[in-house]
Amino acid sequence: MNFKRIYAVFLRQWYLIRGSSTRFLQMFIWVTVDITLWGFISRYLAGATDGALHFTALLLGAVLLWDFLIQVMQGVTMSFFEDVWARNFLNIFASPLRISEYLAGFVLASIARAVLVFLLMIVLSTLIFGFSVFAYGTSLGVFLFILFVFGIVLGVVGVSIVMRLGPSAEWFVWPIPTVIAPFVGVFYPTSVLPLWMQYLGNVLPPTYVFEGIRAIVNGAPFPLWPLVWSVVLSFAYLILAYRLFVAVYRHAVRTGLFARYSADTTN
Repeated sequence: MNFKRIYAVFLRQWYLIRGSSTRFLQMFIWVTVDITLWGFISRYLAGATDGALHFTALLLGAVLLWDFLIQVMQGVTMSFFEDVWARNFLNIFASPLRISEYLAGFVLASIARAVLVFLLMIVLSTLIFGFSVFAYGTSLGVFLFILFVFGIVLGVVGVSIVMRLGPSAEWFVWPIPTVIAPFVGVFYPTSVLPLWMQYLGNVLPPTYVFEGIRAIVNGAPFPLWPLVWSVVLSFAYLILAYRLFVAVYRHAVRTGLFARYSADTTN
């Protein structure tokens, strides 16, 4: 891969965000609302139970990490949507740019977006609610890594859906984290789920992150092997997501989809 081409993809996204206050602010507005809302809910529940349960660490920490995954995913999808809205595909793929370089540029943009937003969430949760995500200790790095990789997976899958079905299919992408959240137990143990939902949750890497959070908060040992399995799953899904994108891209080239890409494209 050519790093200059990767950096060029990233740089385009950076210029778009830097030149638009709307694009810049939308990265921070929703996470600010989420942290504020769930922070006060956590504080209320902690007071109602006389602190018997660590609601702040359980709920606010879970929201913080889940929003991190969403930001990683949106870092990929929003970069792609900029090309969709600008009708830029012919320019992009008429160049010597490779698919792997194109996606790698999205990953760089996703890293920058996720880091900025994550820092804001840490500041808000610490200053307003006195909760530091670093309370999870060294396991935090593993949690973030798993969520980062799986966020990239969701982003690439979302991009593949839109590339295959057309711009109008972008509304299939936004609900993806919401659809997945009940299965991975962001706010509750997966043991409360029906068996069929537990089976699905067991093959989703974030499940082991949030189960690990609850274990640490409750004083249990660090769940090493489940997290190792989660890392393996994450990379397996990453490979599958890349192959899906390549297959969809080749279909788009073969059928001429890029040349007739418009807001009305549906197949």
